[in-house]
Amino acid sequence: MKLRQWQVDSVDTALNHYASGKRHFLCLATPGAGKTVMAAEVAAKLFEQDKIDFVLCFAPSITVSEGITYTFSNRFKARFDGVIGAVGCTYTYQNILFFKEDFWQLLQQNRVLVVFDEIHHCAGSSLENANAWGEEIIANVQSQAEYTLALTGTPWRSDKAPIVLSNYVGDDAKIECHYSYGLKEAVRDEVCRSPKLVLIDNDKMSVTDEEKQHKTFESLKALLNESMVSYQSVITNHQVMRHILQRGCDKLASIRRMNPQAGGLVVASSIEHACQIIRLLREDLNQSAVLVTHKQVKPSGIIAQFRHSSTQWIVSVGMVSEGTDIPRLQVCCHLSRVKTELYFRQVLGRILRVNDATNQEAWLYTFAEPKLTEFAHRIDQDLPDEAVIINDSIYDDFAESNRAKQSNHKRDSILSDLHFDWEESASDVLTNLRASDNRDDNTTTDMSIHSFKILGKYREQVIASFDAHI
Repeated sequence: MKLRQWQVDSVDTALNHYASGKRHFLCLATPGAGKTVMAAEVAAKLFEQDKIDFVLCFAPSITVSEGITYTFSNRFKARFDGVIGAVGCTYTYQNILFFKEDFWQLLQQNRVLVVFDEIHHCAGSSLENANAWGEEIIANVQSQAEYTLALTGTPWRSDKAPIVLSNYVGDDAKIECHYSYGLKEAVRDEVCRSPKLVLIDNDKMSVTDEEKQHKTFESLKALLNESMVSYQSVITNHQVMRHILQRGCDKLASIRRMNPQAGGLVVASSIEHACQIIRLLREDLNQSAVLVTHKQVKPSGIIAQFRHSSTQWIVSVGMVSEGTDIPRLQVCCHLSRVKTELYFRQVLGRILRVNDATNQEAWLYTFAEPKLTEFAHRIDQDLPDEAVIINDSIYDDFAESNRAKQSNHKRDSILSDLHFDWEESASDVLTNLRASDNRDDNTTTDMSIHSFKILGKYREQVIASFDAHI
């Protein structure tokens, strides 16, 4: 595979960095730019220079892990599954909590390159302030690996805690990246698509409170700031959902006239919400759509099948947001209740990966919620303007305790008995998913006694940050 110029430059920078006696390298590359290919090339060069004996990779999910395994195996033309004769292996960050001491002896007895994909999941500058995954890295990898290579497209955490193995500089405490390749550069080089972000609003929304009093609002911002209506109520409102999905379907249809294989992604807020969206797409909008959640058996298989199909939409609850490679995705409807800049950028990255299609448009539809509007307006910044690290006090938002993991293991054994059919109805999916867990943390619905109605006209603001750079 021919490397892109940024990958060539990054590989050279990393090798020179290691040759100078430094052991850790952090690469910032925008989602969709090809970080995994770059990492595989660094590993191959270190092998050729007889500087390492083995490669150990970590990823945030099974789906991403499988993609890394494929890329590295293809580059080395060798097995990458950890068996005898393999040049390396890949694990998820969840696995890191269960390794025994004899596993970590691999690093003591061999020259190992450890690759961390989406390193921002692992927090901590010391054992005292680390989350569970960061603690394992500090204790068992930091001082024992021959080299470490960290990759991220979003080098900060929503809790503004320090990322493990990283150095922070300046008064604004921004992370030190040894090589940076931002979205602006990627769009300029046609490595990534130039996105159009559509912020949907309405000029008249009526709210009725518990005392039957009515009040109207002329924008979503005013509605959310001056009433008790939650954003969750907005994104689960049938009329609102139908409008944004219709806009997404119209755009996807126009793209598919040139690219018949183009697909769309809907990011839902819960399993129940996703099933509502599936029904709207299939029954109201006459679209082909598939659902993927963490509760289905082998969700990576569902994603892989969608990747190579002509199905119009994939509706996801947290499964297609980070590191997932589906180049035919060109339209996204962002209907998640998660409103962090990190998540917003990771979702956007799913529609930015270029392919061989004639039309390379990328459109993300969401609502003019204040935070999302703010994120959309600064999407051409590689790092937020505010400090990306506040202090050493962190909240362990990703890693779970061993006891929790053991509990989940029991639940997984139950889930393994469930079956998912590609064309299974949304109602059947919801029934089966509920059979495994009568209450899911992600299915919380807004029970506010305040209700609202859409009475006005929809309006849109289209943000095209990169048009001026092309």
